Amino acid sequence: MTLCTLLFSCDKSNASADLSNKQKVVELLKSIETGATEPVAYINPNKYIQHNQAVGDGLAGFGAALAQLAEAAAADPSLAPKVNTVRVFGDGNFVFAHTDYNFFGPKIGFDIFRFENGLIVEHWDNLQEKVNETASGRTQIDGPTEVKNLDATDDNKLLVKNLIQDVFLGANPNKITDYISAEQYDQHNPAVKDGLAGLSEALKTLTDAGMPMVYEKNHIILGEGNFVLAVSEGIFMKEKVAFYDLFRIENGKIVEHWDTIEKILPDSEAQNSNGKFNF
Repeated sequence: MTLCTLLFSCDKSNASADLSNKQKVVELLKSIETGATEPVAYINPNKYIQHNQAVGDGLAGFGAALAQLAEAAAADPSLAPKVNTVRVFGDGNFVFAHTDYNFFGPKIGFDIFRFENGLIVEHWDNLQEKVNETASGRTQIDGPTEVKNLDATDDNKLLVKNLIQDVFLGANPNKITDYISAEQYDQHNPAVKDGLAGLSEALKTLTDAGMPMVYEKNHIILGEGNFVLAVSEGIFMKEKVAFYDLFRIENGKIVEHWDTIEKILPDSEAQNSNGKFNF
């Protein structure tokens, strides 16, 4: 299939108004695996702002990335794309998804899409290599998926905003138990054990090695019900990175955490000029 066919052969009228934005995102992501062309119709062909630094801007950039993926899979079948979106959430014009990928190799990713008039006009993501073993024994993506307590969305977003400000950005780190449960903190970061003790141990190990994890700025907080995603930037392993942290909240406290950490490329190496963040 040619790139032109991939991008423009589908009938744009098939982008059903009956589908929710969350359904459109799930279908679009799955099309990376299946090759289905119809979900491309959910992208505005005249306005698609790309923030993945390895992908060119616009619909053409998206198509070129898929073509590169197909070429890589043809040369090495282990690179055949796989997409399993485990969680998907909506917050106003934004949809954010948590996905188990084989995308140029096994990865865990968060994707954020912005909609205008039912069409996708902007995309951000953060990808991290998938590992076989984690410090907690959990995987990077397992755990609860059901959205609950929609009426608590704003309160839960404020909880995470204050956590980022007080603890991650260092305004008042002693308040950590105001935000994270001391009884249950299920951890999915590959290198961190469960509980506050596990988090403290991991951070101390990095600091003792002269490579402290540093959060420098939060860019956006999105949430639906008991799930909240925070997008931040900072330093990890002495490199500039993007931190995507997903939290699950119960009874006013954070009880579970998933994340991805991705290196930020220099502007000179990026395939578009839109920046990693710019919400």
